[in-house]
Amino acid sequence: MFKFSFDELIDIILSFFVISIAFSILYSRTDISQAINIVPIVMVGAGLGFIFHELAHKFVAIHYNYQAEFKKWMPGLIFSLISPFLGFMFAAPGAVYIYGNQITDRVNGIISVAGPITNIVLSIGFLLSAAYAIANPQSIGENQMILSMFILGFSVNAMLALFNLIPFSILDGAKVFRWDPIIWLIVAAIAGGLLYISMTSQREILIFLANLIKC
Repeated sequence: MFKFSFDELIDIILSFFVISIAFSILYSRTDISQAINIVPIVMVGAGLGFIFHELAHKFVAIHYNYQAEFKKWMPGLIFSLISPFLGFMFAAPGAVYIYGNQITDRVNGIISVAGPITNIVLSIGFLLSAAYAIANPQSIGENQMILSMFILGFSVNAMLALFNLIPFSILDGAKVFRWDPIIWLIVAAIAGGLLYISMTSQREILIFLANLIKC
C-alpha cells in the first residue's frame, strides 16, 4: 500500500525546502535577495522534480512488493546548501530505502532508473509548456514568472536526471549500470542531450517548437 509515515513526510518536506533553497541560491549566483524572490519558481521546477523523483522510486519498489521509505541524509542536506556557494549543485538530501528479501540487480536497476526517467519526462514537459507559452503569449499574459518557471523546470530536471545517473557509489546510475549498461547509456544520453540543449541552444529550440505549435 502506498502510504507515508510521519517521519518520512517530515524528511520529504525538509528535503523539498532545502533543494528549493539550494537551487535558488545557485541560479541567483549567490545573490540572497534575488534567491528569495525566485524560491516560488524553483519550488515548482526543482522541488517538485525532486519529490516526483523519489516518489517514482517508492512507487516502483512497492510495485515489486518491497517496503520503501524516504529518509533524509543530514550530510547531504548540509552540502546541498553549501555547494551553490562553491559554484555547483550537489543534490542528495536523502534517498528511498528499500526493505525486504534480497533484491536482484534487475529489480534494483528498474527501481533506480524510475527516478531519472521521471525527471526526463518532467524536463520534456516543462520544455513543451515553455514552447506553448511562447506560441500563445495570451495564455500567460504579462506574467513572465510562469515562463521562467517552465524554463527553469526544463533545465533543473535535466540536471537532476543526469546527476543521478552518474555510475558512482550510492547514486541511481551505479545500480542501473550494474543491471544493464545499454539502458543506462540510452537514458543518460537523453538526459545529457536535454541538459546540453538547456545550456547551449535553449532559445533556438523553444522558438522552433513554438513555431511548430503555431502551425
